[in-house]
Parts: sequence; structure tokens; C-alpha cells
Amino acid sequence: MPTVKATTVAAHDPQNYEDQHVHAVYDEIAPHFSSTRYKPWPIIATFLASLPTGWVGVDLGTGNGKYLPLPAERPGSVWTVGLDRSRNLLEIAKHAGGSEREVVWGDVLDGPWRTGAFDYAISIATIHHLATSERRKVAVRRLIESIAPAHGRALIYVWAIEQDELSKRSIPATSVPGSGDDAGGVPEMESKHVFAGKGQDVFVPWVMSKPAEPKPKGRRKGKSKLEVPPEDKGIPRKEEASQEAPKIFERYYHMFAEGELRELVTEAATEMGLQVGACSLGEQEMAGGLVHGVEIVQDGWERSNFYVELRRWKK
Repeated sequence: MPTVKATTVAAHDPQNYEDQHVHAVYDEIAPHFSSTRYKPWPIIATFLASLPTGWVGVDLGTGNGKYLPLPAERPGSVWTVGLDRSRNLLEIAKHAGGSEREVVWGDVLDGPWRTGAFDYAISIATIHHLATSERRKVAVRRLIESIAPAHGRALIYVWAIEQDELSKRSIPATSVPGSGDDAGGVPEMESKHVFAGKGQDVFVPWVMSKPAEPKPKGRRKGKSKLEVPPEDKGIPRKEEASQEAPKIFERYYHMFAEGELRELVTEAATEMGLQVGACSLGEQEMAGGLVHGVEIVQDGWERSNFYVELRRWKK
């Protein structure tokens, strides 16, 4: 099986790098990729189920739209618009769950709607495809900007360096001198390396096998089998040689280290002039006028992913 490989991003042109190693790949593998993405992750399903009836939100990087029909126990109680760069995945997302969905072709780095247009936003397994830290921070800013300043809620998921025992991926790493091996609540990595909050840029292969060619029909009874000349033994038969090898696509990912996503969210919110933390201002602190903030409700690790849940507030 192809392995995950460390890579170095072409920092002078990250957009072209993403076009080549992310967007072009997903347009090519869309149907095959979609067939493997159908089961919602528990924390995301719980988040969507907790939203009040009548709320409208956006899924930034919706892919095949598997989260657009949720919550499953209250279908239609909230309405999620899906945004993605892959037209081929959006064609699938348009009919997610067997109903017509609202989808938009666009980039998570853009802001195609007014500030605070949505009650909630989710970004699942998307930001890790952006090739620089600054671009990842911009994507977080766009997400925070998209939700209502008084009550907006958001959930972000990214792939983690720390992969669980069910993962097929083994992440290459470089040791950090003088660091310990305590993973702080997440599984130990097989390589025993520590990333000190820096993460790792990698290529993760997607193997798309060709469907097997139909076997030739058996010979009719009474016909003798042709003798294979000794010099031809071991040479693939014509039908075997015609079968193409599986095609491998290399997808770019920034695998996040523990604490890196929380730090990214904090930096993005601070640069927006938001107070980071719960709303607990007294009258004296409020003397300057209206204060806007964002609270990190929870963050953690689940099944080889790091996540952060946010809530906006103003007072």
C-alpha cells in the first residue's frame, strides 16, 4: 500500500500548489471518494442536533454533502448551505440524503456572503488542505465572520498527526531535540516523535483501482487446451497485460499537532479584535461600549482528528 510522505510546500505560490495537489485531485476522484464518505462523525452529528429549529448555517468545504441532511432525528429543522471548490463533489452534494440541497461553488478563503449571515458554520476536514499557516488562519477568520456576532456557533475539524489504531496512515516525522514523549491525552504515535505544535506537511495517497476486466468465457467441451511454449511461461497473457495498474493521487495535507488548531483559532479571533473567552464582563469593563468576543466551548481529539467548537457573543 502507498505510504504517507513528508513534503515541502511551494511557499512562493501556495494557490497553484493547492490547485495541483488538492482541487484537481478531488475533481478527479469525486465519485470514488464520495462512496467512502457516508457516516457522520459523532461529535459533528451531536453539534448539529443541538442547534435550535429554524437556524440557517453553512458547511465550508462540504465535499459530498454528507452533513447537509443532518440532524437525522429532526430532518429539515435547520438548513445548511454547502460550499466547496470541487464542482464534481458539489454535483453529488446537491442531492445529499435524497433531497435537493443548496450548494455554492466557492473557496473557503473568500467571503461570498455578508458578515454574520449564518447562525452556525462547520468546517470539516477542509482547513488542513490549505498550504500555509497564514492561509489556514484566513479560513478560520472567514468562518468566524460568517456567523452571527451575538449567538453564532461553529465547529472545525482537521486531521491530526496523532492517528489511532484504526487509521491506515502512518505519519512521517522529525524528532524535536529535548522534547518528551507525553502526548497529553492523545494516543502515542508509532514513530514516538514529538511535533511541538508545528504540525507536518504530507502527501496522503488516494488509490483508485480500475474495475476488473471480465474473465473470458470458458472453452467448449471437446476442445483441447493450447500448450504454452516453455519460453512463454511467466509472460502475462494479453488480457492480464491490458489491465491497468491502480492510479495513485497524492493529496496535500497539513497534519495538525496537539494545540495547533486552538492556537490558530485564538490568533484569528484576536486579529479580528475579538475577546477570546467566555462573556464575563462587568460594568466597568463595558464602559468603552459594545464588546464582541468568541468563546472556545470545547476542543479535543476524536478518531485521528482535532476539533474546536466556538460560540460568538457580544455585550
